Amino acid sequence: MFSWMKKNEKKEEVIEKVHTVTQGLKDLYKSKLLPLEEFYRFHDFHTPSLEDADFDNKPMILVVGQYSTGKTTFIQYLLEEDFPGSRVGPEPTTDSFIAVMHGEVESVIPGNALMVDPNKPFRKLNPFGNSFLNRLTCAQLPNKVLQSISIIDTPGILSGAKQKVTRGYDFAAVLQWFAERVDRIILLFDAHKLEISDEFSEAIRALKGNEDKIRVVLNKADQ
Repeated sequence: MFSWMKKNEKKEEVIEKVHTVTQGLKDLYKSKLLPLEEFYRFHDFHTPSLEDADFDNKPMILVVGQYSTGKTTFIQYLLEEDFPGSRVGPEPTTDSFIAVMHGEVESVIPGNALMVDPNKPFRKLNPFGNSFLNRLTCAQLPNKVLQSISIIDTPGILSGAKQKVTRGYDFAAVLQWFAERVDRIILLFDAHKLEISDEFSEAIRALKGNEDKIRVVLNKADQ
């Protein structure tokens, strides 16, 4: 199981050090940076203040690409199992943002419930409205990979006539919100369909400023 992972797994003492550093950063932010942000009303014109969940949650990976490029299959390969809410097909099947996270039992948490969960780093997505929250879910499952990372599966980016479909929320703005907060962005292309649609171009522009996080994957290159 998890044949792609390195054999020399991290030791428990290393993980403990990470938790200690995280707690130190949290204390430093609350004692030094937060008072400064509040004094200059930084949260009124830029971003809200950081919460405990922003420090405590695992590194996140955002998977972006046009529909049918294999985003969901890519995640299933990493996990070596399906996750709740996953669907695979030649047409656009993933129409929601799905946060795949570790949990003791398999479960699906709807977007409205995520907005009131202080242990999840998604509460600041509330301004995007109910249309978006209805397209946001969190899939939890007891998976060894998810003990170290969380993965965000995004809706397939549309092309051709399908671009006329109205999502009901600002897709590019939501993508930008995630891009600013995740630790890695996986941009998937189908090696046999390298054309870039108008919506895909807009999505790539939304990732501007986070180029150092982006890694491009030419999927299906072996077919």
